[in-house]
Amino acid sequence: MISLSKKYLTSISDLTDKEILGLIEHAIESKKSSNELQPLTGKTLALMFEKPSTRTRLSFETAMFQLGGNTIYLNSNDLQLSRGESIEDTAKTISLYVDCLVARVYSHGTILQLAQNCKIPVINGLSDLYHPCQILADLMTIFEYKKSFEGLTLAWVGDGNNVCNDLLIGCAKMGIDIKAAIPQSYVPPQVILDLVTKEAELKNSSFTIVREPIDAVRDADIVVTDTFVSIGNELEDKKRRSTFSPKYQVNGKLMGYSKDDAIFMHCLPAKRGQEVTADVIDGKKSVVWNEAENRLHVQKSVLLGLLS
Repeated sequence: MISLSKKYLTSISDLTDKEILGLIEHAIESKKSSNELQPLTGKTLALMFEKPSTRTRLSFETAMFQLGGNTIYLNSNDLQLSRGESIEDTAKTISLYVDCLVARVYSHGTILQLAQNCKIPVINGLSDLYHPCQILADLMTIFEYKKSFEGLTLAWVGDGNNVCNDLLIGCAKMGIDIKAAIPQSYVPPQVILDLVTKEAELKNSSFTIVREPIDAVRDADIVVTDTFVSIGNELEDKKRRSTFSPKYQVNGKLMGYSKDDAIFMHCLPAKRGQEVTADVIDGKKSVVWNEAENRLHVQKSVLLGLLS
């Protein structure tokens, strides 16, 4: 099992391409095995969540249980944070009792503060800027279906959100060509675009942002989208829907421009009829349920990589 060079995972950018591949290969082997050892017996994982969760919470709790450890769920409203205790003091306190922390928060600054002040590994379970564990599952899913990252083209269609940010970085690190169809006002921050461009240049791959979804999806091997209204953007619901719908909806007609063996991915939860139509997400090209299952397996790899 690979041991990670950094004792935190705030973004996919914290990992090298070799570490990403190592985590994926271990996760694939783990997925095949039904008689797994329990190397984390006696270890405790804390889950500090400010946002609702289905896949992140379930996958981490199940992963830790199957590896022999325990979990403690901490709703931020139940912590002294809700009464004004600082992130720094909370981080130092958590470090006294548990072996690792997963935090699902609104502000990425909170993740960085936790990582700087915790004496234990900190994992970003989602922030407003990044979602590294989801992207590891996405890359694992791509690797399972395509057997390699070489020569692939990924099309992103929709909002330049936290999932998009880390997916662009992760794909660039692995040498996947990227075509992202994103409205002008919703592109990722420039610092992320610069990082993706740099990583793509190192791998001799391409990274392009376009406005027309057809230009992104044409001859793509992988088509990915996400909700148009992420957690924290609810007040922009009407404006976002008018911007993204129907132009950036992934429907059967748009998927028809991708390769015959293309796969469709979505991190879930999905809103059928908005960012994707039912015939696509429930169709033969969709791999969303395998993608969701893979959250469990990469979570195991990350936990072992940080706690080994």
